[in-house]
Amino acid sequence: MDTSSNNYLRGVIEALLFTSEKPVILEQLKEAIEGVSTGDIREVIVALQSEYSQRKSGIVIVEIAGGYQMLTNSDYAVYLKKFYRTRHKEKLSKPALETLAIIAYKQPVSRMDIELIRGVNSDGVVVNLIEKELIKIVGRKDVPGRPYVYGTTKQFLEYFGLKSLEDLPKLEDFSSLQQLSDAEDAAAQKRETETPTGEGQKESAPQGQEKTEETPNESSGTTEKN
Repeated sequence: MDTSSNNYLRGVIEALLFTSEKPVILEQLKEAIEGVSTGDIREVIVALQSEYSQRKSGIVIVEIAGGYQMLTNSDYAVYLKKFYRTRHKEKLSKPALETLAIIAYKQPVSRMDIELIRGVNSDGVVVNLIEKELIKIVGRKDVPGRPYVYGTTKQFLEYFGLKSLEDLPKLEDFSSLQQLSDAEDAAAQKRETETPTGEGQKESAPQGQEKTEETPNESSGTTEKN
């Protein structure tokens, strides 16, 4: 590929990443750019990442959830906060984090399995996480009644800024729920300071804003905030 063609391809890829508020996978880029292989596209992205890093650009290209996204550089977060006066975003509740951690590490897992680990009814929390698109039904368990089993989604990876589930802390190192809470804090900070460049202040992942609900606890008669 000659210099002129390479520069044109770089411009096309930058434009596509700039206008997308979600991570873009290589196959999507290939479909939009005819006659170019995914290998060539990946090579251009790596070159752009290196270029941006060397000149300390205000823009970075990061790999998230199997795709690539153009974001603002977190090194300049203080100026972005002053400019946009970023408001506080409500975090996931403790029950939601507990349930999400169980699903992330044990998936595919049924609601009964979740409740055996947590010791409380989790219907409302599971529904809440499905509505936030952080988990989804991935099949049925091969036991009497054939209950649904749940797994995490691509939005889960985006929410916590993970490339894949392999980036989760090792289970033996996961000493407390605080570690997942810390990961959520870090991801929230990243979403606030590394905003997608093409759409102003649109978020790069689900915002984690919750409406608190009360769900009856069938086993004890108490209610749980989800």
